[in-house]
Amino acid sequence: MMNYPLTLKSILERAKMLYSKKELVSRDYSGTFRYDYGRFYERVCRLANVLEDLGVNRGARVATLAWNTHRHLELYFAIPCLGAVLHTLNLRLFQDQLIYIINHAEDTIIFVDRDLLPLLEAVKDKLKTVKGFVIMTDSQELPDTSLSPVYSYEQMLAEASPQYNFPSDLDEWSTAAMCYTTATTGEPKGVAYTHRGIFLHCFSCLSADMMGLSERDTVMAVVPMFHANAWGMPYTAAWIGAKQVFPGARPDPKILCQLIQDEKVTVTAGVPTIWMGILEVFEKQAYDFSSVKSFICGGSAVPLSLMKAFDEKLGIPILHAYGMTETTPLVTLSRTKSYMDQWTVEEQYRVRVKQGLVAPGLEIKIIGENGEDLPHDGKIMGELIVRGPWIAGEYYKNPQKSAECMKGGWLHTNDIATIDDEGYIAICDRTKDLIKSGGEWISSVDLENTIMAHPGVAEAAVIAMPHEKWDERPMACVVPRPEFRESLGEEDILNFLDGKVAKWMMPDRVLFIEEIPKTSVGKFNKKELRQKYL
Repeated sequence: MMNYPLTLKSILERAKMLYSKKELVSRDYSGTFRYDYGRFYERVCRLANVLEDLGVNRGARVATLAWNTHRHLELYFAIPCLGAVLHTLNLRLFQDQLIYIINHAEDTIIFVDRDLLPLLEAVKDKLKTVKGFVIMTDSQELPDTSLSPVYSYEQMLAEASPQYNFPSDLDEWSTAAMCYTTATTGEPKGVAYTHRGIFLHCFSCLSADMMGLSERDTVMAVVPMFHANAWGMPYTAAWIGAKQVFPGARPDPKILCQLIQDEKVTVTAGVPTIWMGILEVFEKQAYDFSSVKSFICGGSAVPLSLMKAFDEKLGIPILHAYGMTETTPLVTLSRTKSYMDQWTVEEQYRVRVKQGLVAPGLEIKIIGENGEDLPHDGKIMGELIVRGPWIAGEYYKNPQKSAECMKGGWLHTNDIATIDDEGYIAICDRTKDLIKSGGEWISSVDLENTIMAHPGVAEAAVIAMPHEKWDERPMACVVPRPEFRESLGEEDILNFLDGKVAKWMMPDRVLFIEEIPKTSVGKFNKKELRQKYL
């Protein structure tokens, strides 16, 4: 066999060679920007020359603080194909976390969208290794800023050469990109993605039983490009020449609906809160979603009620997926097997709401408290562990956490799951969110999804509250739909749950609140709920 390095360079050059006429669409500050993979490749070459002029060399960390745009995609390729490391910064982090991440990664240059400048201006005096800032905007003049030195992205590209010879001797095991986890306790942890890992992750995403993308698709990644490579979608779509749509700065559900309709999006991906917002907009004003094949949903569990609503009102399936920052991130995706077509609709839903089957190339299992393997019977819960060629083997410059989470060649996810006899994984909870009542475990996720099936409920999160006798008992935090705010009561929720969950799992308290706090990537922030209400 040839010693062929698995690097992002081959993905970039394939897009240029085979799909130079295929379109890329980006919602920019002053309108819609359109070009093709041919012009994209030229701009990536110009950007590589710019990076060299800025003193970026192999192994240097180059940060981005940016929305999902065509410029961000150019950085996705130019930085790693040059041999440097793309470091995507989460624009929703607290100031102290942003400072920590930039300094810990030792970023040298930061590329920043113009409307995000205040985030860096507030912390600039505490950044120890940053030598310059490149501002990304479509206007001719740069905005006023206290950052220094600053450069114009578009001006620098315009002055750079459109030719660049990307190195062919990059090690496939070298780091291409990195992302930090959104820590709920302690400091964020850095995860490095190798060229080889991203390359193989794309292969798995392309398989028909996973994302199943093809050249004929129009792909819109709603999941942020600052989070786990936007679930790998930009790299995967570029490889097979799919049209890509980038929603730009601060996209709301109405903007996303308009883009799906106007650009004939076929596949898109995001967290449940995104799809809840889109459903709400769609119910008020119908859009033409006839092009859409599926919505991929991950980040947290998909409520069955949401899945049914998309089937019934939009005629579009939600595909449940699961992954983590540490897993590049795809681990599972839920599609029914062929013989399940003969099952009843309800039997199929019981499969579809699970996180699904493990991606080709990975291994998974569940283990008990003593590390013993547990049976795949769909009932016994254990910690999910995973290993494979795109799973992180260590945290960046953090040997202590690496030793805790990457033991025996397996990533210990801290997610509690079951695996049934068909191989479908169901995430029951995070270890910190499970409710232990009288020696028995209660899944907050199961309770939440059941409560959100109530027609008067917009959102629900369940947390554990202390109990003298039972140790912990569930408390449901419920956001009513606007039209039910005055009428929905605790008894309504409990009566709705009666017969759907075991008596001993029923919440001891139902608290009605205006909004459930979210993490920086759109998940329910149960840590904040516990701090606020317990």
